Amino acid sequence: MFIKGNIIHTPTREKFEIFPKGYLEIAGGKVVALHLSLPKGVSQAEIIDYGELLLIPGYVDLHVHAPQYPNMGIGLDMELLPWLNTYTFPEESKFKDLQYAKKVYSRFVHELWKYGTTRSAVFASMHTEATDLLLQLFQESGLGAFAGKSLMDRNCPEYYVDTTENALAGVRILADKYNQPNALVQSIITNRFAPICTDELQLGIAKLAFDYNLPVQSHLNENFGEIAWVKELYPDALSYAHVYHHFGQFGQTPTIMAHCIHNEESELELMVEMSIYAAHCPHSNTNLGSGIMPVREFLNRGIRVGLGSDLSGGHKLAMNEVLVHAIQLSRLMWGASNKKQAALTLAEAFYLATKGGGEFFGKVGSFEAGYEADFLVIDDTGLGMPNTSIEQRLQRYLYVGDDRNIIKRYVRGKEVAEPTIY
Repeated sequence: MFIKGNIIHTPTREKFEIFPKGYLEIAGGKVVALHLSLPKGVSQAEIIDYGELLLIPGYVDLHVHAPQYPNMGIGLDMELLPWLNTYTFPEESKFKDLQYAKKVYSRFVHELWKYGTTRSAVFASMHTEATDLLLQLFQESGLGAFAGKSLMDRNCPEYYVDTTENALAGVRILADKYNQPNALVQSIITNRFAPICTDELQLGIAKLAFDYNLPVQSHLNENFGEIAWVKELYPDALSYAHVYHHFGQFGQTPTIMAHCIHNEESELELMVEMSIYAAHCPHSNTNLGSGIMPVREFLNRGIRVGLGSDLSGGHKLAMNEVLVHAIQLSRLMWGASNKKQAALTLAEAFYLATKGGGEFFGKVGSFEAGYEADFLVIDDTGLGMPNTSIEQRLQRYLYVGDDRNIIKRYVRGKEVAEPTIY
């Protein structure tokens, strides 16, 4: 199969690679090659022609909370810990009701599809059955995801706290059902964050991560109150990151840590050593007043970075808007540093929203040979004046376009139809 269009992607974060009116060759759900002209011997029946439209890799959301979808856009006048107790935990507790969970989760998956997010790393509620339902909905949708039940067995409201035994049993159930080799949808160890998991649970989930070779996701250094709480609970730990490392959840299997705003030198060194993925969540960090992740420092050190919507600390699932806000925050840091700390370029931010986070899922987020053929078809007609370059057209779409400009979505070379809302 050959897909024709104006192809643009970022094999490296330094610059765009562009194939004007090029051909994306796909076989077995993977990219075979990019061509500036059609290879000899290819029949018209093998070509899907999108003319002058843009072909870009699908977006990757490296950090998002599915059960917080009903709270999208509300409760954003608090800091992290009060916000959790006032808005988040009460909402998530409702997901013991599977009818409610299906109603919300089907809308959440549809919203990801709508905004062109083809892969995501998702926190569910603490309920095993509802998390199972979310994973089923992802399978039905054709979108790729890692999703896991939130693990939390202490320091939570009485109405929303798990037992250690039930939490570990849930991880096993989901891992047995979903973690098949090369599956598009898989479960993931989802440590809510260190202060609300007992040592027994921490050790238990680390063993399960090792036994099942499960990836891990959690939160790190989002807020000063959270960091102080960790220090109070673990006074002998070198840092917050070292708590996770001590319990075998910091790179011992592939690991995402969200936020990573207020970091110590020893933590950054450990992140490099353990090949941690950091999920930068610009909308959430500004909404909750948490701070700005020092993305440039992470990139300079070689730490892997992707972008996250962090719904509902973040107020929207549109990754083009998250990408733009990441650039804007980096420009504020550039100004505050007297122009010494370079801001993110458009190519760098686009890389973070595609290949940067995508490689957590394997060869995802680029049109390089061997990468999975996840891509979007963008119709930017009407967004501005004609006769601009392909890169300028992409920039204009990212800044002023929306989901209406995404006319097709593909995952592993297959078009993804609009998911059902229940």
